[in-house]
Amino acid sequence: MKEQNLIDQDFALWLLICKVSHDIILLRQRELDQYHIPERQVHVLRTIQRMGSKATLSAVAKQVERQDHVVSRQVMRMEKDGLINRIKNKPKSNVLQLEVTKKGLEMIKLADKSKSINAIFSTLSKQNRDQLESTLNQILIEVEKQSSSQN
Repeated sequence: MKEQNLIDQDFALWLLICKVSHDIILLRQRELDQYHIPERQVHVLRTIQRMGSKATLSAVAKQVERQDHVVSRQVMRMEKDGLINRIKNKPKSNVLQLEVTKKGLEMIKLADKSKSINAIFSTLSKQNRDQLESTLNQILIEVEKQSSSQN
């Protein structure tokens, strides 16, 4: 019976994580809708900005946990919209470096005007934030172990 209770608790936690994630994403997207900015674009822009000169299509795809071809299409649209540039590193290289344009930086600034994420997490004490981060990282490590053992 104890084992069944643990299984029930595990699924209850999993459902809670799903609900929290889903609701935060919806709230964030509603805020960004006023600027006509998709959250996924902001995520990719921030990733490219954070990675700096190491931002290549494959590296960004890995960071945002999406397949290369999906990120490739998104990058092509974002380049067409003037949000990023693809730059050839070396004349004979097929690897393109990605960089955020001035327009892309402006989009990031607009996205920063939305305050929901800060408001949500500011309800946590520093200790609670640190504990949540540690717990989620611990779960992520186990997910990655499970995922690699299935491949």
